This record gives sequence, C-alpha cells and structure tokens, in this order.
Amino acid sequence: MPPTFNPCLINDASGDPGLLVPFSFENRAIAFDLGDIHHLASREILKISHVFISHTHMDHFAGFDRLLRIVLGREKILHFFGPSGFLKNIQGKLSGYTWNLVDNFSNQLILFATETDGNALRTQEYACKNRFQPTGAPMVHQATDRIIHEESGLQVKTIELDHGIPSLGFALRERFRINIRKDVLDEMGLTPGPWLHRLKQAVYDDQRSLPLSNVILDEKVITILKNITFNDLIERLTIISAGQKIGYIADAAYTPANVEKIVDLVRQADQLFIESAFLEKDADHASAKRHLTARQAGEIAGMAGVKRFTLFHFSPRYQNAEMEFYREAMGAYEKNC
Repeated sequence: MPPTFNPCLINDASGDPGLLVPFSFENRAIAFDLGDIHHLASREILKISHVFISHTHMDHFAGFDRLLRIVLGREKILHFFGPSGFLKNIQGKLSGYTWNLVDNFSNQLILFATETDGNALRTQEYACKNRFQPTGAPMVHQATDRIIHEESGLQVKTIELDHGIPSLGFALRERFRINIRKDVLDEMGLTPGPWLHRLKQAVYDDQRSLPLSNVILDEKVITILKNITFNDLIERLTIISAGQKIGYIADAAYTPANVEKIVDLVRQADQLFIESAFLEKDADHASAKRHLTARQAGEIAGMAGVKRFTLFHFSPRYQNAEMEFYREAMGAYEKNC
C-alpha cells in the first residue's frame, strides 16, 4: 500500500517555500506555506483543506491570493494557521478586495484562521456571505502540547522559532498506519474501494463496536463479510504500524534555542523539509539574515535522527549549486546521526 502522505515541494529548491502534502486515499491535501503557487494546477489547489503558514513574509504568503481566487464561489471550508498577528494579516488580505458581487454566489466559502501564541490559540471565522467581515470576537482556546490541529488519523504540532520575527516550524504525524494485506483481500474475494477508507476511519475513530454493515456501506462487500466480525476482519486484513511523520522548518536562525526546539519537534521524522539558504562559506551572512546554512541543516537533521531530509529555500546568489548544498549537508548529517 502507498504511504498516506506524499509530500512534495511546490517549487524547486531556489523558488518560494511551500510544501504540498496530498493524501493517497482521499481527494485532499494540506499545505505548509503559500509562496508562489502558480505551478500548482487548480485541481491540486482545490484539494487543500488546511494551510499552515510559518510567517507572513511575502515569499511564504503571497500565494494566499491565488488560493482564494481558485476557491471563491465554491462550497468549501478552508483552515489557516499562522503565528501571532496572523489574524491581522488575514484580515488585511481580505480587506484589500471589494466583495459586493459575492451576494450572487449560491455556494458559500468559509475561512477559519487561527493564530498561535504559545499554547493559546485565537480562531476567527470569515464567511463569504458576510463579505469576509468577522461577525464577532475570535474564539480563544488552548492547545495541548503545541498541537494546533488534530483529527482522528493525524495531528499537526508547532513550535515558535526565532527568525527576527516569530516563525513557526511544523510536524505532521499520522497516528498509526493501517496497511491492507492484498493477498488476504484477494483470498476473500474483495476488491479495493471507498469501503476500505471507511473501514480505516472507523478504526481511527475507535468504532469497532459498530456493525460492519454500518461502516462499509457496500452491499457486495457486506454479503462477502456477513459472518465476520469487525475485529476479526481487522486482524486478518490489516497490518497496523507506526504512522508517518513529516517535519517542515522554514526560516530560522542557527541558535542553541532554535536547534533544541527543532530537534525535539522533528525527532525520528520519516522526512524533514528544512530551509538551507546559504552554504557554510557564507555562514556570517546566514547569521545576519537569521537563516540556516546547508551544514547547519544537515547537522540538525542528524541530531534529530530523521530518516531523510530535503533542503529548500536556496538563496538566489547560488546558481546550479544543489549538489554542493547536499554534499555539505550530508557530511554534517552523517557526523551527527
């Protein structure tokens, strides 16, 4: 079975930061940062349900306008998360346009924006039918252990890093992985379909006490499984293992405090996407800009014990230097594993 998450950079390593994470078994994706997203097809943008913004420098947030333009006029709910002050930034974006024509829309777009301040979260709703004007004060709630989003199968955790301004790092974790045994599927005369996703979701939701017929909703499958209990089916058909973990670190100074927080956040990640704006020969410039070098990024990846890492956000001063970035980073990674 393919992995649940299939992360890929939206642009090449020298382009604007942004990570798209499509889901293998759903018509859905989440995104980390929204720089230039013109490389994304509209069908990919329409899959996005949640967006996590590290900070609102233009190269991390300019794509908000294109995303909004693509989803406008559709029946959709979008969730945005960002650092302290994020609600003001979202409101500024939305206030920059004239919305008198939205009264003609039959579909309703709703945006929920959440800003973080430690474990305190403030969420504001912006509805298209209200011309994206907030109708009340933000809802204030508390995150547990810096988990800013959680659903049955996954969670997203954040930390605040120093980039001269607050810049958020993120870790996406799958609670656990449910693999389907294709040999057993064939033996039982079953074919893959939406019922498998519903079955997995019931396991994530701890609903094994439900009758299988209430979960599967497929008459042919129900007929085949009429004498099998939920637990027996799960035991025979699935292999449950540790879920995927993906880290995303964009724009952070190389300081002891940042390094400690990043390592703790992304420890043992299956894949880490980490900014590396400069080569080590330009470490002084990186320090002044509060960015990481390739060596520093590789060192952090090694200290965290990640399985693999991808570098991005190369400074435009470098041309065709990707191999040099990775040589430098891999040397530090191997020394610190």
